[in-house]
Amino acid sequence: MAGSPTARRRRLSIELKKLREQSTLTCAQVGAALDWSGSKVNRMETGSGRVQPSDIDALCRFYATSEELREFLKSLARQAKMRGWWQVHGSGVPEWFNIYIGLEQEASAFRQYQCEVVPGLMQTHAYASELHKTGAHMSAEDIARAVQVRMERQALLNGPDAPEAWFIVNEGALRNVIGDRALMRDQIERILDTGRLPSVTIQVLPFDSGTYPATGSFTMLGFPAPEDPDIVYRDGITDAVYLEGEHHVREYTRAFDGLRAAALSPQRSAQLIETILKEYAQ
Repeated sequence: MAGSPTARRRRLSIELKKLREQSTLTCAQVGAALDWSGSKVNRMETGSGRVQPSDIDALCRFYATSEELREFLKSLARQAKMRGWWQVHGSGVPEWFNIYIGLEQEASAFRQYQCEVVPGLMQTHAYASELHKTGAHMSAEDIARAVQVRMERQALLNGPDAPEAWFIVNEGALRNVIGDRALMRDQIERILDTGRLPSVTIQVLPFDSGTYPATGSFTMLGFPAPEDPDIVYRDGITDAVYLEGEHHVREYTRAFDGLRAAALSPQRSAQLIETILKEYAQ
C-alpha cells in the first residue's frame, strides 16, 4: 500500500474496527478475551495508540482471520510507525497538521473552498512566508521550516498520480494584498499556472455571487480505496477538526456543490484572475 504512514494507520484502524463489528463484540469484550483493557482495543480502532505486530497476531487469532489478512494488517502496523517526509521539519509543523499532510499525500480527490487566503497548494514562497509571519509566535527557523513543507507539498499536483483537485476561492482572497502588490502579482500568476495543470480546476466565488452555503474554509479528501471513507478537514489557529461520518461528508458535499454553482465557471474564473493580475501590474 503506497502512501503515507498516517494513511496506513487510518486504514489499519478501519480494518480492525470492521473485524470487531463483524464479530458483534464490544471493545470491552474483545479486551477481556485477550487480557487487555477495552480502552486499548478502542485506541487501536481509533488510531490514537500504536499497534504492535504482536497485537495484530493476537487479534487475528481471536477473529480467526486468514493468514493473508493477518500479514497485510501486520505490514500496515509496521509501516504506520515510519516517519513521513514532512515530519523531519519538527516544530515548524504542528502535530495536528502533520495528520492532515499524511492524509493529503494519499488522497486521490481533493476539494477545497478558501474564503480568506490563497490555497496552500498554490501559494508562492513569498506569500506563504508573509502569512506565517503575521500573528504567529514562531521563530524565524520554524517559519522557514513551515514554508518549506508547504512548498514541498505542492509537488502533489505535478506528479503522475496527481489527485483530481478542485479549488473554489473567494474573490476577496485574490484581492486582499498580502505583502505588497508585486508579491500579489507573482501570486496571481502562480494561480493561473496552477490552473493549467490537467488535474486542477479553479473557480472564483465573486463578490456579487449572493448567498452561498458555507461559513468558512474547508477541505474534502477522497481516497482510492473504497474502504477508506472521505474526510472533511477544517482548521483553526491552534487545532483542527476531522469529520468522516456519512452525515458530515454528505452535508459538506452538498455545500461544495452549492459553492460550485454560485461560483464563476472555470473559464470565466480564469478571465477574472487575469483581470486582477493586470490590476496588480499597474
